[in-house]
Amino acid sequence: MKKTTYIHIIGGNKTMIWGLDGRERLERMIRPIENVTLTEKTDNIPANAPFLILNAHYLFDNRVLAALIALKDPLVLNSHDNQPVAVRTFGGQAPHLLSVLAKPKNQRPEHILSGLPHLTLSDLKIDFQQNLKKKDPPYILPITEDNRKLLEKELFSGSYKGVTDLVTKWLWPAPAFWCTHLCVRKGWKPNHVTLLSVVFALLAGVAFWYGFFAIGLIMGWIMTFLDTVDGKLARVTVTSSKSGDILDHGLDIIHPPLWYLAWGIGLAGTLTPIDHLDLLIWLMFFGYIGGRLCEGAFQLWLAPFDMFIWRKADSFNRLITARRNPNLILMTYGWAIGRPDLGLILVVAWHLLSTAILFGRLIAGWQLWRQQGELRSWLQDIDPVRDRGILAVKIFTRAPIDPKRLQSVKL
Repeated sequence: MKKTTYIHIIGGNKTMIWGLDGRERLERMIRPIENVTLTEKTDNIPANAPFLILNAHYLFDNRVLAALIALKDPLVLNSHDNQPVAVRTFGGQAPHLLSVLAKPKNQRPEHILSGLPHLTLSDLKIDFQQNLKKKDPPYILPITEDNRKLLEKELFSGSYKGVTDLVTKWLWPAPAFWCTHLCVRKGWKPNHVTLLSVVFALLAGVAFWYGFFAIGLIMGWIMTFLDTVDGKLARVTVTSSKSGDILDHGLDIIHPPLWYLAWGIGLAGTLTPIDHLDLLIWLMFFGYIGGRLCEGAFQLWLAPFDMFIWRKADSFNRLITARRNPNLILMTYGWAIGRPDLGLILVVAWHLLSTAILFGRLIAGWQLWRQQGELRSWLQDIDPVRDRGILAVKIFTRAPIDPKRLQSVKL
């Protein structure tokens, strides 16, 4: 049975990063983790229980926190400015260690942490992020008022998926940053934004159904924007819920084919009704479901990661593959040239072509899996800093913050 790790937070200041100070952010990050207990008092901690001290003067990467909890041996983790940001020890040593660390730095015995191994970020084994389809350098960053804007930009950039569609990657970040700020100032939660996106998804579908394509497209693009904002808001404020996650991902899966169906029905009342609508709709559903099945089969049977981060070509394919945003571009193009029927035909054709490509990648993955065993993502074999000359690394990963741009914490 896995032992419970006890965590105690020290330090901190009132600098707010996306509406949270360092202590509250750490508490929100820690609470959902299994076999971990936040504690203020150390009297009742078992002597041999893992005990972790975290310094709330610093902004912790979630991956760093997970790595520290997973380790077994006592250690000190130092920041880039050689400050101890985390100490891992055992419960029996906790009271004495905390009493010493509570003293001003110039009054602490120099030997208090000298007997423990001192590690830096480079010593931690941190792999790519499957959930966000990316590999960014891990960070521990000092929280000061001078650093606030830079840290907010870093957290926001870090909340983005590395491999995603071209609209989400290049069009939405700037307006989403300011909209997320607005949500934080107004106290809006991610679920509020998700529910609003549901409303716009429904309005878009109704507008398409009755042939009001321009209005529907406006509603649709607003919905896709809000779909970006809710996820970013949840990550930067460490606010998530199972219901919100189910609603967000469920909406993402269900509404696109219903939009295309509504668009096809709406064509009947326009100057460009479409022949063989039933066949087109069936082909669209075949392409849509087929593509999703290819992605699911790849991750279920061949690899512990998403198909779109297997090879660099797969990541580039994700920019334009037949998902909602690229298809919405095709629908907008069809409306703009006065051929909404062509918009639907392009969407159906793009679904079929994309699914054929995904099926081909699934077969290629299966053949390689049979020969070599478990597949590896290209993200596992690159370094975001060392390999920045590679185009895929430039596009799908981020360079770390230069420590010289940061003001150190004065402890």
